[in-house]
Amino acid sequence: QSAHRAGLRGFIRYGWRWSWRVATFVTIFNMVSTGLSVYRNKTTIGNFASAGAFTGALFRMHLGLQGLAGGFVFGMVFGIPAGGLLVMMQKLAGETLHERRNRERRELYEQKLAEW
Repeated sequence: QSAHRAGLRGFIRYGWRWSWRVATFVTIFNMVSTGLSVYRNKTTIGNFASAGAFTGALFRMHLGLQGLAGGFVFGMVFGIPAGGLLVMMQKLAGETLHERRNRERRELYEQKLAEW
């Protein structure tokens, strides 16, 4: 029981320390990748690699130039598989987010045109 309590205390103490960092990292990563996808009007693995590189560099900036470069590479290395997985899942679903958005816009336009 004491080991269980010690584990719970450790989880609460260190869990908070890591939770806000992970939440901030994911928020920045998603904002950058979504912003790039909207700006370029397509979803590619490069968007996720760029978002990972930017976020990794931002989080390691306080360690100097070596930390900045390391965070850049680390973020890009983890952004590529994340983007590849998402693009692959969209392909398996049969419709990408871009195609779905265009289809929904077209359907809404046709519906409003028919109502008019």
